[in-house]
Amino acid sequence: MNTPASQAQDTPQGLLFAGGAYVFWGFLPLYMKLLSHMPVGEVIAHRIIWSVPIAALVLIVLRRTQDLRDAFRNPRMVAMGCVTAALVSLNWGFYVYAVVTDRALDAAIGYYINPLFSIFLAAVILRERLNVAQLVAVAIAGIAVLVLVFDAEETPWLAFGMMLTWGFYALAKRSLPIGPNQGFLMEVLILLPPALGYAVYLVTTGGVHFLAGDARDTWLLLGCGLVTALPLMCYANGAKRLRLSTISIMQYIAPTMIMLNAVFIFGEPFGRARAIALPLIWLALVIYTVSMVRQMRSQKAT
Repeated sequence: MNTPASQAQDTPQGLLFAGGAYVFWGFLPLYMKLLSHMPVGEVIAHRIIWSVPIAALVLIVLRRTQDLRDAFRNPRMVAMGCVTAALVSLNWGFYVYAVVTDRALDAAIGYYINPLFSIFLAAVILRERLNVAQLVAVAIAGIAVLVLVFDAEETPWLAFGMMLTWGFYALAKRSLPIGPNQGFLMEVLILLPPALGYAVYLVTTGGVHFLAGDARDTWLLLGCGLVTALPLMCYANGAKRLRLSTISIMQYIAPTMIMLNAVFIFGEPFGRARAIALPLIWLALVIYTVSMVRQMRSQKAT
């Protein structure tokens, strides 16, 4: 059950898992926008509730349920699970609120800033080192993020909230001594009682959308489990197989897609600053990725 807190090398499996998660998250605003007429709390509650059976089914198929039972018998592990559960639920809240209130660009800014914050945490806490090319990539990305932040008309509190919650979640997740799939199920099981309690509260107050007559709303809320569990479990598996600095820079895939959705589909304004920042971010991605591939080939040859 024990896993290292720091990943020394990048693996192809890690790239596949993490890349798939970030692409999925890039399209997620399209789904969340369909839920914009519902309270944010109800959406979060159903993301938790319907993630449980999906995550449980994965563990049953993999025959890893014993690991989860052992984890719940360990008070320290339960405490760490509570921390990661709290962080991820807060992040979900910021994200859903940003999308349903026509501030998806704030969500994109938050995801742009977060990799730099994660790289800072990796350097300070995990003592990970970046080579010259990777430092150049991070510097270019940092310039792009500064352009985006200073272009904001008001303090982007949603962006900073997402940065802090996801940055510390990524760090805490790597330190959780349990498999990624078991860890995700542990988190949603910890969150399940308050989620069910809130769902019952909505029923008693008449503010519920689930099974309230509109079949479309019911199916959308049921689907929250799939769109939540699938990418997050892919991310968790990727995080265990990549360095924190690598998975952090890959996160630029999701905000770029979110930004494109916000501008071209949701009709949110796209200013000059964003037109400058986007090419800089992709340049940073190219530099970092080339360096990472060369490093992987060198490790393989060794």
